[in-house]
Amino acid sequence: MNELIGKVALVTGGGRGLGEAICRMLGEAGAIPIVADIRAELAENVALEIQADGGKAKAWRLDICDDQQIEAMIAQIMVEFGRLDILVNNAGTDVTLPVDEMSIADWDRVMAVNLRAPFILSKHVLPILQQQGSGHIINVASTASKRVWANASAYHASKWGLLGLSHALHVEARPHGIKVTAVIAGGMQTPFILDRFPDTPLEKLQDPKNVADTIRYVLSQPATTVIPEVMVLPMQETSWP
Repeated sequence: MNELIGKVALVTGGGRGLGEAICRMLGEAGAIPIVADIRAELAENVALEIQADGGKAKAWRLDICDDQQIEAMIAQIMVEFGRLDILVNNAGTDVTLPVDEMSIADWDRVMAVNLRAPFILSKHVLPILQQQGSGHIINVASTASKRVWANASAYHASKWGLLGLSHALHVEARPHGIKVTAVIAGGMQTPFILDRFPDTPLEKLQDPKNVADTIRYVLSQPATTVIPEVMVLPMQETSWP
């Protein structure tokens, strides 16, 4: 599959976890991942390792809650590369508290990272993809966008919203030849879960590489086919029947 060779892909939260796995997959496939992360050192490490393996990559420190940073970064990508083919809205956060204990500031932060930022990024990227006549936006959702559990109200609200935004973008972008896909990922062996819930049995979680490989499959579909939504679960997923 050589469909990704030379394509420029912006990946938020690319410094570790699923974002890192996506960037590595893209580098191996011949694409040029822009490893965007608020932790510059993590992004730099991933980009350097991709380059050491013979791929191309660029690290970028990005606070996705800063609209001006987003706009400036996309403009600079166009200056340096002359194109942008793929946007992966992967960065995410959570606050594990019941509603009555969660601060308004925590709620706003989760919504800003998980839902507002994908909207802002998509808003700035869509005109570029429209001008090019092609492109793909991947929105990393979660089983939290399909069902709920306690002490994750902001996360659920943001991910349900992201799933709705993704399908709305699909409807608006499709006439322009642009694909939009929501990737609903089950539990993964990443810091997002293991830092907060270190006792989670690893066999209940999937390798993030498996989800990244699914994204590669989605990105590699023929120009005449789009996959609007796909779910990827570990065999023993506890948050899904």
